[in-house]
Amino acid sequence: MRDFKDIKRVIIKVGSSSLVNKDLSVNNEIIISILSVFKKLKKEGIECALVTSGAIALGMHELKLNKRPKELSLKQACAAVGQAKLMESYNKVASLYDLVLGQILISHDDFQIRKRMLILSDTLDSMFKHGIIPVINENDALAVDEIKVGDNDTLASLISPMIKADLLVLFSDIDGLYDKNPKIYPDAKMIERVDKIDDSILAMVGGATTNVGTGGMETKIDAALSSISSGVNMIICNSNRITDLEKIVKGEEIGTLFVKGDKVSSRDHWIIFKSNALGAITVDKGLEQALDNKKVSILPKGVKNVSGEFLAGSVINVINQNGDILAKGISNYSSAEIKLIIGVSSEKISDILGYIGKKQVIHANDLVLLGDGYYGHFVK
Repeated sequence: MRDFKDIKRVIIKVGSSSLVNKDLSVNNEIIISILSVFKKLKKEGIECALVTSGAIALGMHELKLNKRPKELSLKQACAAVGQAKLMESYNKVASLYDLVLGQILISHDDFQIRKRMLILSDTLDSMFKHGIIPVINENDALAVDEIKVGDNDTLASLISPMIKADLLVLFSDIDGLYDKNPKIYPDAKMIERVDKIDDSILAMVGGATTNVGTGGMETKIDAALSSISSGVNMIICNSNRITDLEKIVKGEEIGTLFVKGDKVSSRDHWIIFKSNALGAITVDKGLEQALDNKKVSILPKGVKNVSGEFLAGSVINVINQNGDILAKGISNYSSAEIKLIIGVSSEKISDILGYIGKKQVIHANDLVLLGDGYYGHFVK
């Protein structure tokens, strides 16, 4: 048994391949399974949140489309129609169990802009205080590549620390993490527990997707890193075990458990996982070597180049001259200003820019080292 005796708040994610039937209609049996377990857990004092996929697939069904549209506007139209259908289905079942649901639609900008992220956090907190179950999805009706979270595995992992979850469960069409692809290798073995995400875990990962879903095992490993870095245990298991959610929460060994590790600060977590890098600065070899050992401030003298267009306060990547990402941090200057002060000593910044600014392009306190670790894999 897993030691889950202190769990008070759980977030689950259910994918499109579980929520829709082969004809892309709503799988009401799954919805009944989810909310019936939520009702049981609520009676035991355990709060639940749900990250749900399925809007585009259900929209395709309502619009009688046989294939996932390639045209962005049609895809967004499907999401608008399907999201309404999805919530209608959830609410019908919720009324049977005397549950109150609240819909939250999110884009990546809600994480990118810290003020909006704080508002989102306050809203979710208020929902729990008033016994409302958050039903969360990406706002696919308005999403474009620049503001997409990408998949709901990632979305669930970003939401988990914001609601102070103790456990994230990703329900999917696979039993857990296998040492190799079980669809190809009959002798594949499932891994019951992962204490650290390292190269051996990455070697097990494939990037397959389903006809209606967007997330493969790689996105689930990314979600796991985000979750365990914020102090949240995460489990991957098959959606046919949704009725066993109560057993999972009680500690029964179902699926693959990713054990929470050393918790990074909320600021570092935001920089690594929640913010998109809007540009990059290239540093010289001396600064690259310094960043191998510890966090140091990036001074203009060590900067060789700047790419992208961004404003002061933006999150950017720090790369070496080979293009490898070394770190990610918050820039004190815009890209246009950095171009003017590349290679100069900090004392000359005010003379060049015409005002007294900070000595550092990025201060050490606003920097997260990525290096060769899995954080680097995540941001790439």
